[in-house]
Amino acid sequence: MGRWRLPGPVLGLLLLLCPPASAACPAACRCSPGEADCSERGLLEVPWSLSANTSSLWLAYNFISVLGPRSFPPLPGLRLLSLAHNRLELIHPQALLGLGALQELDLSHNHLSVLTPDTFRPLTGLATLNLASNRLGQLEPGVPGALPRLRELLLQDNPWVCSCSILPLWRWLSHNRHKVQEKTLLLCRVPEQLNKYPIMAFGDESFRQCQDTSLSPQHYIAFFTIGPFSFLASIFFCTFLGSLVVFYHSLHRESHCWRRPRVCRVH
Repeated sequence: MGRWRLPGPVLGLLLLLCPPASAACPAACRCSPGEADCSERGLLEVPWSLSANTSSLWLAYNFISVLGPRSFPPLPGLRLLSLAHNRLELIHPQALLGLGALQELDLSHNHLSVLTPDTFRPLTGLATLNLASNRLGQLEPGVPGALPRLRELLLQDNPWVCSCSILPLWRWLSHNRHKVQEKTLLLCRVPEQLNKYPIMAFGDESFRQCQDTSLSPQHYIAFFTIGPFSFLASIFFCTFLGSLVVFYHSLHRESHCWRRPRVCRVH
């Protein structure tokens, strides 16, 4: 049986109408092999129609304020992500799922004031984290601690609150000086008397007044044992003392009646 073939002109027309599939690129972005530049596009959220082969994603200078759960499409090869100069205030703990290959994350020049370790745990390969120029007054040491391959952390230009609450972060910074870039620019903002004082200039003696108020299980057991006992003891003591007072008044009255029986009979 002979093979059926399309005429040449018809085949050419079909190829023009159905071009070969190309890598996805959002309409708001400029794309090249492995890179998507979506900067300065007035975006309110992360574009979803990104190629799975994207290795660099630029989202700087947009208006993104929240990263909700799974804000990104599956990007198993993404190495660099820039969200600098947005309006980020909140990053959900599951916002960065699926970005395990990420090596560099730029969150600088945003409005972040609170970050949790859970947000960064999916980023097991992250080497550089830029949190400069945000609104961080304190930072859980568990945030950088959740990044086993972290080599570079930028924290300058944040309004650090230099009270006892900064002690855990200060300890982490003291043991990881080689990871902290621009250490001299980590300055206190609060309290006023320490404004612009370098955090890394503190020593152990600066935190002597900060006592660890956490209670061990033994403390709680002692409180639960002594508390009820003290309560019962106080009731017994008050009852005993009241009985003594009543007994004393009774004796005093009987003695008075024995001396002046006529008065007692009148009453």
